Amino acid sequence: MKKSVFFGTLMAAGLTAGIASATTLEDVKARGVLNCGVNTGLVGFAAPDANGNWSGFDVAICKAVAAAVLGDPTKVKYVPTTGQTRFTALTSGEVDLLSRNSTWTFSRDTDLKMDFAGVNYYDGQGFMVRKDSGITSAKELDGASVCIQTGTTTEMNLADYFKANNMTYQPIAVDSNAEGEQQYLAGACDAYTTDASGLAATRAAYADPENHVILPEIISKEPLGPAVRHGDNQWGDIVRWTLFALIAAEEYGITSANIDELAKGTENPEINRILGVDGDLGPMTGLEKDWAVKAIKAGGNYGEIFAATIGESTPIGLARGLNAQWTQGGLMYAPPFR
Repeated sequence: MKKSVFFGTLMAAGLTAGIASATTLEDVKARGVLNCGVNTGLVGFAAPDANGNWSGFDVAICKAVAAAVLGDPTKVKYVPTTGQTRFTALTSGEVDLLSRNSTWTFSRDTDLKMDFAGVNYYDGQGFMVRKDSGITSAKELDGASVCIQTGTTTEMNLADYFKANNMTYQPIAVDSNAEGEQQYLAGACDAYTTDASGLAATRAAYADPENHVILPEIISKEPLGPAVRHGDNQWGDIVRWTLFALIAAEEYGITSANIDELAKGTENPEINRILGVDGDLGPMTGLEKDWAVKAIKAGGNYGEIFAATIGESTPIGLARGLNAQWTQGGLMYAPPFR
């Protein structure tokens, strides 16, 4: 009897271990597609066109990871998520990766059991008002109604800012950026608050962007980045170093135009390691040697992605600012590939 119980326990433990041993990388490879959680629609960051083709700054991360893992940037299933549903979608396994302008915070990293792979955009919370309101500063919003997305860091930031400045406000809760746009345009609120980059993207989509003003105050730190589930270190490393490969590629002058030539070998050891000419960095994480080549070719290096989706020559019109390379006075920095 004791022996039967003992072996039964071993079998149960073995089955549990077998289930637990399935990694995200194995799941994605077996499925042949990356499930990527994105915004429900934010121009420049993540939005589908009339044919359902997704593009944007955050979408580029999904494509780069799919290229690194599956060798094809089109092998992505985009899962639209709101501020309230995004983290559940990740922790439940509905998505493998969350690339949805999400702020890296202490509680999300620890209490929600997520791992942020890095920062792909340094942002801060701001306010947008109608130009004809005459408001030129957030300090003039005392008593204003403010549209705000629920389930976001902006809720606490807003409360803290108004309390610190002895002001009152009426929160108008919205579930998504699309609803926020509608409510704001319909006059349901005097101001709309979210990350400043989100405000720029929202305003760019208006028929009359010149009639809306983003106020100068930035009231918070919002380091935005892709996130994965806590506990799968291999998958976390893959997403993290794919992001770093895009950032490092810009630093070292690796572009979508010259990458094939550079992948033949250069005199720069770091470039050779990134592109798989030397060493075995890819196999260390279960990928091919040229994983970074595939990731970079998916949409270009970090600078190319920024310029094409949200940069100064796009309707969004964002300057690099803090998101410039560290060699140019910004905060974008990739650790050594060695």
